[in-house]
Amino acid sequence: MNPDTNDTIGLSRRKLLAGLGAVGVASAGAGLGTTAYFNDTETFEGNTLTAGELDLKLDYKSTYLGGPGRLDDIRAMGYGPNDETLAQDLGGGRYLLGQAPSPADMQAWEDLVMGEQFDFCSPEADEFLVNGDGIPVFTLEDVKPGDSGEVTISIHICDNPAYLYLAGELTENAENGQSEPELAAEGEDADGIGELADAIEVCVWYDEDCDNVYEPTGTGQQQELEVALVSDTSGSMSGSNLSALKAAATSFVGNLSAPDEAAAISFSSSTSLDQELTTNYTAVQNAINNYTAGGQTNVAGGIDVAQEELINGTNATAGASKVMIVLTDGFENIGDARTEAQQAKDAGIRVFGIGLGNNVDEDLVEDISSSPDDAFLAPDPADLDTVYAEIAQIVLEGEQKIISGSMTDVFAQLSEGFALDGNRQDEDRQPYPGATTQCIGFEWTLPADVGNEIQTDSVGFDIAVYAEQSRHNDNPDVSFNGTDVDSNSTNVS
Repeated sequence: MNPDTNDTIGLSRRKLLAGLGAVGVASAGAGLGTTAYFNDTETFEGNTLTAGELDLKLDYKSTYLGGPGRLDDIRAMGYGPNDETLAQDLGGGRYLLGQAPSPADMQAWEDLVMGEQFDFCSPEADEFLVNGDGIPVFTLEDVKPGDSGEVTISIHICDNPAYLYLAGELTENAENGQSEPELAAEGEDADGIGELADAIEVCVWYDEDCDNVYEPTGTGQQQELEVALVSDTSGSMSGSNLSALKAAATSFVGNLSAPDEAAAISFSSSTSLDQELTTNYTAVQNAINNYTAGGQTNVAGGIDVAQEELINGTNATAGASKVMIVLTDGFENIGDARTEAQQAKDAGIRVFGIGLGNNVDEDLVEDISSSPDDAFLAPDPADLDTVYAEIAQIVLEGEQKIISGSMTDVFAQLSEGFALDGNRQDEDRQPYPGATTQCIGFEWTLPADVGNEIQTDSVGFDIAVYAEQSRHNDNPDVSFNGTDVDSNSTNVS
């Protein structure tokens, strides 16, 4: 080829290929209106990003053992001024000296807080709950030595898990002048600071069952535990069910230590006290290991025999913590277990129900239990070990104390913010799960032996719960300035 001719054309191979590509695109475009091709389109539509919500709501049950107070300000669960009928149904209000809340009253509170009959995270609940409005739970004008009060704060985390902090401060600790007996007791004291906050004793704890009672042994403050293991030995328990029961129940007994006592009761068509209350744990384990399966399901009879043993047995101790663990794998066909269980609960016995397998009356298991949290289901026999271990943890380890001491000392700690643990069973601090309810107990006592130095003194205090998101927040560190912990907190005064 003539070099001059090549220069005239002016097309290298690269330019030529580019030109052909441009022509091809134009041709394809021209044919769109006249040629049909196979085609398919898939789309992702309606994409949105919405910020989540962290909503903290509080509820409470307050009791006062003492003299006259202002009833309007001592309210059950914050319902007093909003729904007096509901407050009355829940046994709300105050209790005079020497009158403890009735078992029915405490049960109503537990059932409401721990159950599912009321949605604390619903918009309708805002009318009743402590939702940032800082209402008081105590307004008492005539406190005397020997008086005490308690408030159980139920904490509701809506939606997202969160780390929680308990905060508080003394807002008043006033002398309010000095009466003649007070002057004689403490002399001239011109600082204007009262002695009441130093005299009042405070205990704050994780109230696992929301029952207004600090239970360091898991079942009460009594000196020992007495537990009756009530076991279904009907025909349907044969095979793996009975083997799993023996392993789990004897393991539970192995966790006991003197002076705790245990008894073994079995039921099928009839009932049997296989081992009376004793600290001879081997004897209890041997009784359980000797079980054989056969007959019908008399849950009511087993509960009746266990109540009699716990209350009136030869080795039963008045004032001991009474616990009954009832296991069944089916439906009762003899007697009325619900009635028998209610009688046991009225006698002060805490009843745990266990339903084994997939053919069990779940409603019965829950109904005979002292609270929904005391009812357990084990779909598979292998689950029984975990269930009995969890019950052992409840009744043997008890509720953990958060802070205790004089009111002055406790609020000095709360003024810095106290980190709460959402799961006390794990070693490290855990956030509170989303859509959960847990309770904190706060009890104050003015000892009976306090003298005249507290006359006319008054204290005021605020308590706040603060929530902070847990996701992407591995090392939360919140600094407080009193109870002013920003808008993500809820106060109870």
